[in-house]
Amino acid sequence: MATAFDEEVIQLLAEIDEVDIETRAGADLPAHRTTIWVVVDGDAAYVRSVRGTRGRWYREATAYPEAVLHAGGRKLPIHIEPVSDGATIARVSDAIVRKYAQWPNDAQAMVRDEVLPTTLRLHPTEAP
Repeated sequence: MATAFDEEVIQLLAEIDEVDIETRAGADLPAHRTTIWVVVDGDAAYVRSVRGTRGRWYREATAYPEAVLHAGGRKLPIHIEPVSDGATIARVSDAIVRKYAQWPNDAQAMVRDEVLPTTLRLHPTEAP
């Protein structure tokens, strides 16, 4: 498994407003797509659930961390890793507020204390 996306994908994820994440609760279970926000910090991409742990996609992603990100016409197989490091979570929050400044109320909803633990790092994987 690669640990970081290539520069072209990082640039795409840094610029695109929304992506779709395709998750499933298990390998043989149906996939579901949800539109979410994505931010980049350095060479890493992160997502967070605005609904906290109640978000279906989040529950599925943490139960079965193999997923697909749909961004700018690209289908990116990913592995999802929970983030617990406070400094990383703070940088992701700052990135959300900066990137989505045009939607300040929505951006603030993404940095509430109760959603911070749903910060996830995305790693590229090979297509199944």
